[in-house]
Amino acid sequence: MNTNETDCLLDRSEVEQRFGIPKRFLELAATRGEGPKLVRIGRLVRYRVTDIRAWIEQNVSGQVT
Repeated sequence: MNTNETDCLLDRSEVEQRFGIPKRFLELAATRGEGPKLVRIGRLVRYRVTDIRAWIEQNVSGQVT
């Protein structure tokens, strides 16, 4: 199989395992129109790896707490 890793579609459990973003956050963010871009395939919700990484980069804060 020659699938480009950045083209993979992940479900919420896979996003949580791979990026540490809780499934519940993804669910709530989707209902509010926030969070990473998502792909709807019928009733299924999936996330592209490239969209997750782009969303993380957009939310990097330069402030140290």
